[in-house]
Amino acid sequence: MVNFMNNPKEIEERSHEIINSEVGDLGLGFGERKIVTRIIHATGDLDYANLVVIHPGLVQAATSALKQGANIITDVEMVRNGISSKLLARGGGQVLCAIRDKEVADKAKATGETRAMIAMDHLASSMSGSIIAIGNAPTALFRLLQLIESGKVNPAAIIGTPVGFVGAAESKTLLEKSNVPYVTVCGPKGGSSVAVAAVNALLHLVWDKEDISRG
Repeated sequence: MVNFMNNPKEIEERSHEIINSEVGDLGLGFGERKIVTRIIHATGDLDYANLVVIHPGLVQAATSALKQGANIITDVEMVRNGISSKLLARGGGQVLCAIRDKEVADKAKATGETRAMIAMDHLASSMSGSIIAIGNAPTALFRLLQLIESGKVNPAAIIGTPVGFVGAAESKTLLEKSNVPYVTVCGPKGGSSVAVAAVNALLHLVWDKEDISRG
């Protein structure tokens, strides 16, 4: 019989020990490193150590917004469902996603645009000061960047990690040129699990520190 670890805490601790031994210090600050290692842990892919790009102001901007009760807007339900709503609620925020709204589906059908694009339009009035987490649809990130460029929205931070071979890399390259603090991934890799990992890393940065200071 194969011996295996079955204690969740021990498994997570051992996983992070392995990740740390494999990737080194990465030359990152504490918060940035937490984001990268959590992404690697979520995906099982050490390549992310060299693929994740984090704006220098991201950690400060995102954690400050979360402390002040910022909402998180996602492109798909998979991202919304993966975010720790319990931690987010501690600051008073909630997760918003419009991809399944009937109004969004109807307008997408009428216009021929993707539901992800229309969903960004649908939630535009809630975006300023929020954190936007896009893990699946490049078209959602393209539309978000258009909204920002036109001056219609001003989010606190963007987690932009859409995945795929059509538009994903290009949308993330544009994100790196924006003035909004961001987390992104070079090339076609990414996905909902990556976006979720980055958001949850930020939530833990906020509330783990709070718990330590209170203790």
